[in-house]
Formats: sequence, C-alpha cells, structure tokens
Amino acid sequence: MATLKVPATVPSPAEDCEQLRKAFQGWGTNERLIIAILAHRTTAQRRAIRTTYAQTYGEELLKSLDDEISGDFERAVVLWTMDPAERDAQLGNEAVRRWSQSNLVLVEIGCTRSSEDLYQVRRAYHERYKRSLEEDVAAHTSGDFRKLLVPLVSAYRYEGLEVDEKLAKSEAKLLHEKITEKAYSNDELIRIITTRSKAQLTATFNQYHNEFGNPINKDLKSDHQNDFLAALRAVIRCISCPEKYFAKVIRKAIDGLGTDENALTRVITTRADIDLKVIEEAYYKRTSVPLDRAIKGDTSGDYEDILIALLGHGDV
Repeated sequence: MATLKVPATVPSPAEDCEQLRKAFQGWGTNERLIIAILAHRTTAQRRAIRTTYAQTYGEELLKSLDDEISGDFERAVVLWTMDPAERDAQLGNEAVRRWSQSNLVLVEIGCTRSSEDLYQVRRAYHERYKRSLEEDVAAHTSGDFRKLLVPLVSAYRYEGLEVDEKLAKSEAKLLHEKITEKAYSNDELIRIITTRSKAQLTATFNQYHNEFGNPINKDLKSDHQNDFLAALRAVIRCISCPEKYFAKVIRKAIDGLGTDENALTRVITTRADIDLKVIEEAYYKRTSVPLDRAIKGDTSGDYEDILIALLGHGDV
C-alpha cells in the first residue's frame, strides 16, 4: 500500500512546469511549491513533467533542482523525481563506488524489486554509466560478497505463485546442512537463494522452520559480527518480509546519536508509491511510535516536509 497522495484534479504537466519555473525564479526558491507539486504526483506524472519541462525550457528538471536546492532536501526531491529504474541505477552505482561489507543497498535492489523492475534497472545502469551493473559489482566486491551479489543483481526470478513442496523440503534440508557446517558461501546455498522464485523460497523457509525448529535467520545469527551472515539474513528478510526489513532500516537510521539521512531518504523515496504504508505499520508495531512523529523528531525544515509529504501526512 502506497502512501503517495495525489489531488483529485491534477494540473496538466505544462501547468506544473510553469509553477515549478516560478518556484525557481526570484530572490529565493519556493521550496513549499516544489513539495506541493512533486511530492503529490505519480511516477507517470513526474515523468511527463520532466519531459514537458525539458521541451519548454531547454533544461532537464533535475538540473534545475540541483541548481536551486541543496543538502538532504535536494537529494530527497531528486531521487523521488527520478524514474524508479533510473533511481535504482544511481543508488546501485553509489553502493559499488562506496562499497563496504556492511552496505546492503545492492541486496535491497536485487531482492525487493520484481524481475522486470530489476531488468529495467540494469538497462538504465548500462545507459547511464556505459557499463553493466554486474560488471561494476564484480569489480568492486570480492570473495563471498562477489559470489552472492553478482547473481543477485543478475537474477530474473520467476514471478509465479506455483510452489514445489517436494523441492522446498529437499532444499530446506540442504540449507540446514550447509548452515550447520558453517558453509555459508556454499555454491548450492547461493544458487538457491539467488535464483528460486520468491514464492518457492518462502515455502522453503517455512519448511526449514517446521522441520528444524528455528527460523532460518535465527540459525544465521551465530556470529553477529559477520557481515556476510548479515547480508544473507538481509536477503532472506527482503524476500520473505520486505516491510519488516525496511522498517528496521528506518529504525536504525533514526535511533541513536545522529540520523542516517541517506538510508531514511532511500527508503521513503523508493517505497512511497509501493508499500510505505505497510512499512509504516511495521515500524509502529515494532516501536509503538508513529513514523511521522519519529521523522519529525529527527529531521527539520524542508527535508522534514518532503518526507512527511511522501508519507501522506501533509495536505494535497
């Protein structure tokens, strides 16, 4: 369930472009007007605005935004305004260029997007960076992480709901054997979690729990300091319960000293028109704090306003 709120009557792309141009002119930028327009338009509507803006003013809207606004507010607005595949291509490129073993952005992209969405991400990446996403992931990662991440971002999983229960039982047994042996990067273990359909994997994980008494992720918590095990757990969580995964990302971004604005921005802008309402509910169930209140307590100014608008808590 999306949180995005769109007006009952939406102005034409030409009207929106005219208003955005006015927001950029004069002595100061009208950030409220930018939010009022872009935070309340669907992907298709934002795409039409960008096309019309470029045709009318001879400049890419993203460049105008970059010239007029800055900081976390700019990043949130720009990421939100992008097409989803283009946005994921940028996030993926940032992840490989600043690679660390605790960075799970590639896991998110590889596991929470549909097969067709992931295919479009790879196309957008190739067009923008003149290299393949798989090539860059292989170049910037190594060892077990390369072995896991390259097939994850290369996958084109079957999207059907059919499940082979016999296969689920045999593969649950294999996963249990390899986890018990601490053979976490075993070829067969990697093959199963990176290629099977999400429905088939859910059946396998359920069979694992029923047969061996523990959720598979509990058995993967033997070493809390092991980043590869954390990546495996993230893969399983992203596939079986993405709303809980993203709720945890937000919780970690807000909790403690300081705020991880990049993580907070990434989740809000990539999920607002997909399932942010479900993520919001998962966050509240875990923390007993409404997500909008948590965000207001940890952010401020125009950055706070764009996030709250995308959460659906502002005026349309």
